[in-house]
Parts: sequence; structure tokens; C-alpha cells
Amino acid sequence: MLPLTDPEIRASLVNVSMRERKGLTLPTNFAALPWDSLDFLGWRDPKIPGIGYVITALDDAPVGILLTQAKGRMQTRPQCSWCTDVQLPNEVVLFSAKRAGAAGRNGDTVATLACANFECCANVRKLPSMAYIGFDVEAARRDRIASLGEHVGNFVQDVRDGN
Repeated sequence: MLPLTDPEIRASLVNVSMRERKGLTLPTNFAALPWDSLDFLGWRDPKIPGIGYVITALDDAPVGILLTQAKGRMQTRPQCSWCTDVQLPNEVVLFSAKRAGAAGRNGDTVATLACANFECCANVRKLPSMAYIGFDVEAARRDRIASLGEHVGNFVQDVRDGN
């Protein structure tokens, strides 16, 4: 992911109002983000519980969305739809996002299961366990990194395009 500035982040958000855009709080460690190891930028708003933001590149431009965590707890431990890590060290929650444009203003939303604090980029970079003799763990890691980019990109594009 290419480094972004505060104005670029705010301008990238497609499913927010002007008030929400102005009220956005950047990640606490924004100046020290490891941009080279991020497939997307995701963080929880430290001032507004239940709100998160995700920004990824679509068509060589940053596109961001606001996500709202669903209330309540899962009965069973779900799997993150983005990193698909089966040995998650973190919590997975249900996030919803209103669609961009008229669809979102009419109440149309989409949802996904994702790591609660968007730890997906770190999860896919861990070496997976050896599945069988001769299993190429490095190739499996590269595949997981590529899949993460596709999963997040598809979700953000769905929100942006309203499909």
C-alpha cells in the first residue's frame, strides 16, 4: 500500500457524510505505519466505539469506507472473510457498511466478518503450518497475501459501486 496523507484518507471515503468525513480520527500510530507491509489500511476509531475504517487501492486510487460493528456476540467463533485465518489470535466481528451514493442513503448495506482490529495484514504474513510433506509454506503465504487483497478489494468495490 502506498503511504497516504490525512487529506487523501478523508477524500477517499465513499460512503460517509461530510460530518463523518470531518469527524474521522486517524489511527493513533499514523506517522509510524508500516506501509510496506499493509495490503490495506484498517483501523478502529478511538473516539467512536463500534466504528472502523478501511482504505484500499482500486483502479490505482485509494478508496475508503466506514464500517459499523454489529452489536451482540457471536455464538461460535467465526472465521475472518478477508484473511481466512483458521488459527486467529484475535477476535472476529460482523461489520456492516452502507453502500455509497443513493443506495446507501436509502439504507442499503452490506456486511462481512473481519478481524476486530483489522489484523489481517499481519495474519496472512505468518507462515502457515506444514499441511503435508513437501508443502510449500512460502507459496501458501504468498497466496494468502494475494487473496487478502482480492477479498478486501471486492468488498470495498461492492460498497463503492452498490452492486
